[in-house]
Amino acid sequence: MLYAIHRESAAPLRKPGDTVRISALFDDVNGCEKFAQRLLEFQPGSSQTRHEAADDEVLYVLAGHGELRVGAERTALGAGVGVYLRRGTVWSVSCEDPLELLSVLVHAPAAGMAAYARVELAAEGRRSATASRQFALGVGPGLGCPSVTQFIGYIPPGRAPDHYHRYDEVIYLLAGSGMLRAGGEEATLVAGVCVHLPAGRVHSLENSGPGEMELLGVFTPAGSPAEAYYPDGTPAAIPEED
Repeated sequence: MLYAIHRESAAPLRKPGDTVRISALFDDVNGCEKFAQRLLEFQPGSSQTRHEAADDEVLYVLAGHGELRVGAERTALGAGVGVYLRRGTVWSVSCEDPLELLSVLVHAPAAGMAAYARVELAAEGRRSATASRQFALGVGPGLGCPSVTQFIGYIPPGRAPDHYHRYDEVIYLLAGSGMLRAGGEEATLVAGVCVHLPAGRVHSLENSGPGEMELLGVFTPAGSPAEAYYPDGTPAAIPEED
């Protein structure tokens, strides 16, 4: 089973007359049935309007600055911003310089409340997870998106014990380097590598660098990124916060 791919391995497609190139990363073609993870690269100008009739969409700004337009509303986009767009919401982007967004389409979503919501993940306080790891929450139920949780994970050097989650997850490595071990396979991790971990898949992420590894995760059903279980089903211990 394929667990990791690099963004450079995906061939981008451009819609005629639009400013965006779309690269498919993980979706049902390579075993990811609950999500479609894509890279959206907007060139300078105003894009055509877009919407997903059946899927919620969760965005994260990887690089660049621009403006998100939802109806008459405008909101600034910059690196580290997360956005929730309820299914059927019509939106577009304008930018003066290239703008990169990571998009995750959420299939069969629960009914959301707001048409869209915005959050700056970098401004969110860090919380403790297992093995001295930390995370900051982004889009999730607290922002009107009941189906998924988006987060940034901060992983210190070293390897965590083998464990699994009860949620299905797609990951994008933002910074750092290391190794993924899952299902008896190994994959090298560098910035730009994408990972799909089905619910119940025992795995381990190792940070082999001198500094923190940073990753962006989106998982369903929504919950806490700190929830994890060892292979025997024992809950992993969560460090107490001061």
